[in-house]
Amino acid sequence: MSSEFSPSTSRPSLYRRWTLSTLKEQSIRVLLFACALVSVATTIGIIGILVVETGLFFSQVSVGAFFGDTVWAPQSSDEPRFGIWPLACGTFLVAGVAGLIGLPMGLLAALYLSEYASERSRSILKPILEVLAGIPSIVFGYFGLVFVTPYVLQPIFMNGLGIDVGPFNVLSAGIVVGIMIIPTISSLSEDVLRSVPQGLREAGLALGSTKFDVSVRIILPAALSGIIAAFLLALSRAIGETMAVTIAAGSQPDLTLNVFRPVETMTAYIVLISLGEAAEGSIEKRSLYVVAMSLFLITLAMNIVARFILRRYRNEYQ
Repeated sequence: MSSEFSPSTSRPSLYRRWTLSTLKEQSIRVLLFACALVSVATTIGIIGILVVETGLFFSQVSVGAFFGDTVWAPQSSDEPRFGIWPLACGTFLVAGVAGLIGLPMGLLAALYLSEYASERSRSILKPILEVLAGIPSIVFGYFGLVFVTPYVLQPIFMNGLGIDVGPFNVLSAGIVVGIMIIPTISSLSEDVLRSVPQGLREAGLALGSTKFDVSVRIILPAALSGIIAAFLLALSRAIGETMAVTIAAGSQPDLTLNVFRPVETMTAYIVLISLGEAAEGSIEKRSLYVVAMSLFLITLAMNIVARFILRRYRNEYQ
């Protein structure tokens, strides 16, 4: 037998190959673990900063004043007031208008892509929606300020109905944010609709139902929990939107339900305080963190509810 085939010469080659393969696998495992650890450490660091600064804020401002006052005036020369409700009202008002616009449009787009569109139409329309999701939010904000308000809202409401509509208003911000969340709703809802078993569609058609009846009376109810989860995720995106509402809605903390007035949202206040006007360590600077903590808890709660609903939906068809 030739020496190149002898066990004594092949064993070191196999051992070397096994060692290199093991080293490669271990290196990949360590790299993946480090990437996961960075994201976890970043999240823990952010939460830690918010908790510490929120505690320092409440050491100077009582919890009752924060939740019981209806005036937000942290930079008042007379007496600073930190009632969170004007900011919360502006945030939910913009998100509510965005939901009224974005939720039905996104759901109808998802229904068309899932049940009616051909493969060719779907391959064209879906990338267009994805491009819409990639437009920077600041562009949407300026779009609302320079186009939606002067060319859409003011001619209809101010010139036609006599309603005073200023350059900054809730309705304009809600419209642009509603357009922004359409891709999120349509993408998530389409995935949910397409995951409904094909047998349900075939059973409905076999009983003589039309395509519309099958889509509305069978597919939508079957995917309802997943669609609700998509709605909640999109609304949490609308609540956390920053630049679009900062530009389009203004910066006037006002406890109002009038969609034609300017308001200040939580994210807009964070942007304004972050510009550097407040001194480091001052109560105004710490109010930024307590507002950020409130916003974090709101979006966290909505995401938890959405995940809970989506988990129940997935279990239904396993």
